[in-house]
Amino acid sequence: MNKIVSAILLVLFAVGCKTPEARRPVSHSSGSYIDASIARNKKLNKAEENAIKELMAQNPEVEYFTSEKGFWYYYNKRDTSAVLTAETGDLVSFEYEINALDGTPIVTKTELGPQTYQIEQSNQDLISGLKDGLKLMKEGETVTFLLPSHKAFGYYGYEDKIGSNLPIQTRVTLNDIKPSNSEN
Repeated sequence: MNKIVSAILLVLFAVGCKTPEARRPVSHSSGSYIDASIARNKKLNKAEENAIKELMAQNPEVEYFTSEKGFWYYYNKRDTSAVLTAETGDLVSFEYEINALDGTPIVTKTELGPQTYQIEQSNQDLISGLKDGLKLMKEGETVTFLLPSHKAFGYYGYEDKIGSNLPIQTRVTLNDIKPSNSEN
């Protein structure tokens, strides 16, 4: 009986001392999905950029500006005498509307109502193009931003009004800038 118990213990000891082996993945990913996604997004961005440039070419009387953040804009009402632009922490009040790239209204200023936003410090759900655009504006100005979908509502769209991956234009009026160091 001792021999059987000793043999079982010896077998268990030998199996228990086996060095662990690395687990191998069940499947290998080549990254082809990511590569295809990158190619698809580059193609989409190029098409949106071309649509925006075509719109600008159709309106040669308008002076367009290119933002470093990847969108275009023009002034509907410009204040060349004002010097104050919004900076991090400033509270801005503004109104805006959302239009299709061809100018067809999607969401009116009335539907959106007056807005306030604390630059770079608010959890307010604004599209990145609007956040970047507000920092370019001076009090009292009205600017129209031409935004590719990645600076607008992207893949998700906006409610049932704006579909997936659609460029838009948004007209913004900056009513007031309250600097963050203001005592008001």
